[in-house]
Amino acid sequence: MDFHHRHFTMETTLRIWILINFLCFVLVNGQNYNVLNYGTKGDGQTDDSEGFVQAWNDVCGGDGDIKTLLIPSDKTFLLQPTVFQGPCNSTSIKVQLDGVIVAPSDKGAWSNPTPKMWIKFSYVSGLMIVGSGTINGRGLTFWELNLKASQRPTALHISKCDNFRINGLTSIDSAKNHISINKCNTVAISNINLFAPETSPNTDGIDISESTNINIFDSTIQTGDDCIAINSGSSNINITGINCGPGHGISVGSLGAGGAEATVSNVQVTHCTFNQTTNGARIKTWLGGQGYARNISFTDITLINTKNPIIIDQQYIDKGRLVGEESAVAISNVKYIDFHGTTSNKNAITIKCSETTHCRDVVMDGINITMADGGKPKVNCQYVDGESSDNDLMRNCFNNNTSTN
Repeated sequence: MDFHHRHFTMETTLRIWILINFLCFVLVNGQNYNVLNYGTKGDGQTDDSEGFVQAWNDVCGGDGDIKTLLIPSDKTFLLQPTVFQGPCNSTSIKVQLDGVIVAPSDKGAWSNPTPKMWIKFSYVSGLMIVGSGTINGRGLTFWELNLKASQRPTALHISKCDNFRINGLTSIDSAKNHISINKCNTVAISNINLFAPETSPNTDGIDISESTNINIFDSTIQTGDDCIAINSGSSNINITGINCGPGHGISVGSLGAGGAEATVSNVQVTHCTFNQTTNGARIKTWLGGQGYARNISFTDITLINTKNPIIIDQQYIDKGRLVGEESAVAISNVKYIDFHGTTSNKNAITIKCSETTHCRDVVMDGINITMADGGKPKVNCQYVDGESSDNDLMRNCFNNNTSTN
């Protein structure tokens, strides 16, 4: 059985598993808690935060198999920063989001002048957020003030929620990243849409940190930063069928800032499209960091005028900052297979590794990238050990690992 067949079988199994879990939530009877029964107005002007919290307390505290927090369609609910706290009595909590949730209209209207997050779910095992609804972070006023990322809120923060599912959600104009997954085990994200202007700062689609067994499928992400960013402490990440762009591609890292030890392993990115993104498949680690990024593969990738389709930077450093090259996050067993499409950059592939550790066991096969005008792009390599069955340009990259081809 070859690699592609094995991967297809695994991918199909994962999809069936996610579908079965989804149907279990939908078909099993449970009690609904409609936020309209808790004094909310749904007019987009009145602060409905208190009603949402009261409804959540009943959902989370109620007994039974499945409890549903219902946010009905044809209504717009204004929320201040709100935490939906667990653990809950029920083993399965569903948030049926069919309406619209909006943040305060401008920064001055936020109850917290420097919020870290807008909507947070914490310690809720078996949580599912489903529906055709929208959350609107109204990030424009934050962007116009040129505030630092630390002074802008994440739209939806999921923390310590094992067996989490999200399906169908649309998020627009988050002030910072749209979705943050932190310290979660077993997560399935599918059929979501994340939108922010191409010029909006730090508006990552999905940020993953300290989490395992994450599956992201069949979604569209168009933002001003990474479509998906995989940060330290994360492993067993499967990303399939993502339409990414505009944005900064799918990134592992950055890792090892400030000399920290960082680990990422077992990442598979397949059947994804990078449409006019700044980067495509990227791995970025800080000079002076420790730890590893290993067992990472990007397979069957479509490129549409992508500026940097393949990029590894093992020597990332802030401008004007000097760091001795005593250590680096080790990068190994990285595969780039079946890349096809166009780039807007003559230097389309950059693998810039550390003289201390090198990038090891890098494989590049089936790389078919052309310039938008039909020309042939260049490959830039430094301190990389690997192999390729492709043309001489790629093979020379590995044979002469301190030069530019």
